[in-house]
Amino acid sequence: MKKLFLLSLITFAFTFTTNAQDISDHAIGLRLGSNDGLGAAISYQHALSDSNRLEGTLGWRNSNNFSALKFTGLYQWVFPLSDGFNWYAGAGGGITSFSGKGDNTESDGTGFFIAGDIGVEYAFEIPLMLSLDFRPEIGNNNFTNNTSFDVALSVRYQF
Repeated sequence: MKKLFLLSLITFAFTFTTNAQDISDHAIGLRLGSNDGLGAAISYQHALSDSNRLEGTLGWRNSNNFSALKFTGLYQWVFPLSDGFNWYAGAGGGITSFSGKGDNTESDGTGFFIAGDIGVEYAFEIPLMLSLDFRPEIGNNNFTNNTSFDVALSVRYQF
């Protein structure tokens, strides 16, 4: 029984070391998209290990009822699918400063939100990475009090 356990442990460890990946130490670029309007953000990623990283975005969003300046910080886990192709998931939060443009009673304000993140990315042989992600957000004000589903395409330079 001990030999079977040891063999299983070695096989498990070998599987994870062979599936390990090298995500870039740094990546910077643009994240374009939004849930009900237009949005653009400068995105920066910093690797913490071979499979974990931090991402920060500073951007502008223009929805049907609000325009906002947003800062989002996320912790992400990265999982390899094949050479250069990964999927990732993460969680974090942020702060937003917004102004209303519609019939809402709250016209200007600052708020906080929590966010999740799930997406796929492809890193080319050149230092270019494309990703598509889905980011649900929920917060404490009229801008983010309902769950918002942010979908975006990102283009980043890796270094």
